This record gives sequence, C-alpha cells and structure tokens, in this order.
Amino acid sequence: MAGMSVDGLVSGLDTTSLINSLVQAEGAPQAELKTRLTTTEAAAKAYRSINTYFDAVRTAAENLAKPETWALAKASSSSGSVVATLGSTPQPGSLTVSVTAVAATHSMVSTDRWAALDKPAGFTSLDIKIGGTTKTITVGGAGTLADAVSAINNATDVKVAASTVQVAPGQYALQLTAEESGLAAAFDVSASAGRGFKTTSQGADATLTLGTTTDALQVSSPTNTFTGLMPGLTLTVTKPENGVTIGVTADPDGVVAKVQSFVDAVNNALQGIKTFTSSTGGPTAVLKGDSGLMSLASRVLTAVSDAVGTIGSPGAAGLPLDKFGKVDFKPEKFIEKLKADPTLVQKLFTGTPAAGTTAAVQGVVQRVQDLAKSSSDATTGTLTLMAKGRDDLADDIKKRIDAWDLRLAQRRQTLTRQFTAMETALSSMRNQSNWLAGQLNSLPSSS
Repeated sequence: MAGMSVDGLVSGLDTTSLINSLVQAEGAPQAELKTRLTTTEAAAKAYRSINTYFDAVRTAAENLAKPETWALAKASSSSGSVVATLGSTPQPGSLTVSVTAVAATHSMVSTDRWAALDKPAGFTSLDIKIGGTTKTITVGGAGTLADAVSAINNATDVKVAASTVQVAPGQYALQLTAEESGLAAAFDVSASAGRGFKTTSQGADATLTLGTTTDALQVSSPTNTFTGLMPGLTLTVTKPENGVTIGVTADPDGVVAKVQSFVDAVNNALQGIKTFTSSTGGPTAVLKGDSGLMSLASRVLTAVSDAVGTIGSPGAAGLPLDKFGKVDFKPEKFIEKLKADPTLVQKLFTGTPAAGTTAAVQGVVQRVQDLAKSSSDATTGTLTLMAKGRDDLADDIKKRIDAWDLRLAQRRQTLTRQFTAMETALSSMRNQSNWLAGQLNSLPSSS
C-alpha cells in the first residue's frame, strides 16, 4: 500500500501532497537531528585538523631540542669520496686529509671442491685463528659440507660467517668471511685431513694521512668511518684520494631555519584554533566559543613568552609575541644574540638539566613540546579525545535518524490507509446517494 496513490479518487483532494506535508511536519525532530549531525561531524573534523597542527608543533619542537641543532656549524668536503658529517658540539676549523686505503673484509675460500652439499666434506673439524687465538670447530651431523657451514655459523665465539659457492656446475667451494672489516678481524683457517684454504680478500684498515708534510699524522680505522679527528666531526671514506680539504664553519642560518620552522608550526596551530573558534561566526567557525581550545591557545602563548627561570625572556632573543596573538620571530635579533651568547640562547630554548640540588628548568621548546604532546597524543591527547567524543555523538545521532526513518515510514503508511479508507467511504456514500436518487426518480408522480 506504500506505493498506492489515492489522489482525489472521490474527494478530488491532493492527498499525496497532504500526506507529504503531514509527514514532513511530524519529521521536524529528524530534520533537527540531521542538522545537528552535520555540525557534529564538522566539529570532529575541525578537532582533527587542529590535532594535526599540534602534532606538527611537537615534531618541530623535538627537532629544535636536539643538541646537534645548536651546533652552530656545518661541514664541507672538497671530494664526494670523503663525506663529512657533524654530531654534537662541533668545533669550527679545517684540515687536509689523504685517503691512502679503505677498509677491507677478510675472506678465504677452500682449495678443495665438492660435487654436492649433502656429501661428506672429508674433514671433521676446522681451526680458525684470529689474532693470537685459535678456535676449533667440530663438524657435526653426517660431516657434509652443509654441516660444516652450519657448525661455523652457529659458533658464537667466532666472528666468521660461512657459505658455499658454486664455482661451476657440480663444483662447490667453502667460503669463510669475517663478520667485521679491518686488519684485526683477519683470520687464518685450516681443516683436518689436510684440507686447505687460500685468501681471496685480505682484511685491512682504512688509513688517512693528516696534513701534507713528511711528518703528517697517520690515522687508521677498522671501518671506513673516522671519528674524533676534530670535535664533533665524522668522516666516511669510499676510495683512496689525495688532498681532500675538510671544513667546519659557523652556520647560524641553520639554527634560524629550525627556529623558524618551530615558530611557523606554533603560529599555524594558533591560527587553526582562531579560525574554528572565531566569535564572528561563519562557515569555518564550527567550534565557536570552545573554551577548551581558547585556553589551549592561551597556554601555548604563555609557554612561548614566559621567562625561562632566571635565564631571561625569550623575547630578548628575538621571540616576542605580536598584538594579534602570534609569535613574531625576529631572525636578525636572534642571530645577534646567538653570536653574542650562544649558551644563553640555547638555554632559553632547551632549558637546563637538574644539577645537584638545583632543579631542572624547562625552556621554551620543552614547554611547548609538552603541551603539543598532551594535546595530540594518539591515545590520550585532549584533541584526540575531543574528536572521538564528537564521533561517538555522531554515531548516536545517526542511529536516532535511522529510527526516525522507520517511524515516519510507518506514519506514511498509516496516513495512506486512512485517506484510502476515506476515499472508499466517500465512494460508498456516493453510490448510496446515486441509488437513492434513482429510487426517488422512479417513484410515480403524484400528479
């Protein structure tokens, strides 16, 4: 009956329009729920947007808190085969190096060949000598070549790896390779029953010559990485090369870039809150009047602007607030202060650790980082929980809307039946009226 049209069968009334109007009137609460669902989903999306901003703040703060960020230096190399990188507290300077050798890993291969891996290898043990120490490895199992490989690789006190190499169809050799590069990891091996091995790669240290005179300093490393040549400097070499110039120079611009990224992230988060909570309203102000968000924005500004213990004010180092409620970074003032007193500026941002009876003092970065983390944490963050709360509310509203769909469908069916019954009754009455009229007309005239 739901699809039946009863428009004006007898009455001439537009009953479909009447039913639609009645259902629409009774469905006003559902329409309100749909409007509320739209605003609730928009609020959840807004909370997630702000959460993304604060996650970016957390990342920027973590980067700015790293000691290497405040190294105030950058490394350079005149050759791509010598890569210079900096760790914490590097020292500006330069040096000239020549790479006389790169590190090599020791390797040996058997002089015997075997037709299969599962056949007896012909020896029951191997002696591996590293430095002045010799280790004897017993070949277990059936004494096959595969058993020999397994025994060597399972020996925890011998840093040598074994493998088989197919040198030709049906010909296998046993290869042993040191697990570490360098001269100290070189080894010698002999097997029982006179089985022999030959060296295919001699373990060697990487070597550098510092300087260009006959008294130049020789430096070696078991790997191709050299540390400690200058404070905070690490060199990685890939091939022999002469006369490579390494430089470590001051780089305040690198610190400025990290601070700028931090400030941009903070301002983006503040602007996001302002946009969604705007008191003037508008289509984007879906969180208008949200006191929790406005309080969060205020706490961020306080974390940026408050003095850091007795060290001083961040504004004095180029990090003031403007009249619009944003952080107004002044790079020129920051660099000036950084060059004059780098330790003080770093403390303003990263604070000072506890020492003896003196408590730790949080810098701007730690204060903002703590706020960002507590707000954006994927499980316990306040913004995360706010978004989830709106999601739960949206789910509840959807269920109520669905319930209204059923209720209104039933109401439509009821109204349709009622109007159909009315049309039927009117039709019956019309038929009776016509019958009575016919009867009256059939009566003989009194004249």
